[in-house]
Amino acid sequence: MSNKKKVAFICVHNSCRSQIAEALGKHVASDVFESYSAGTETKPKINQDAVRIMKELYDIDMEQTQYSKLIGEIPEPDLAISMGCNVECPFIGKPFDENWGLEDPTGKSDLEFKKIIAEIEKRVLELREQLRG
Repeated sequence: MSNKKKVAFICVHNSCRSQIAEALGKHVASDVFESYSAGTETKPKINQDAVRIMKELYDIDMEQTQYSKLIGEIPEPDLAISMGCNVECPFIGKPFDENWGLEDPTGKSDLEFKKIIAEIEKRVLELREQLRG
């Protein structure tokens, strides 16, 4: 039985920022915590720009290992992190431990995506340090 903390990255559609955070969490912090992502609604597939750019930057194929899912489909998290909700944060049955307040890059340039991805990676690494204790 793993005693690693479970971290859930939450946004409304679970198709872009939270998926990137889940992928990067698995990529750079799986020694410290388990990463999950979910939303209050789902999309039929993960944001294709996010998929393409994550492949390009990290050689991670999110479509192989991840899909858009609802909060009820993931294990109860120890930590729940909102990626930033422009309108309202989804209710997940408990308060969020952190709100990262990140802009949704959907529909924006590759440069905007890369900025958000770099910010998510930085925060995931910071979280890894915090939880490592």
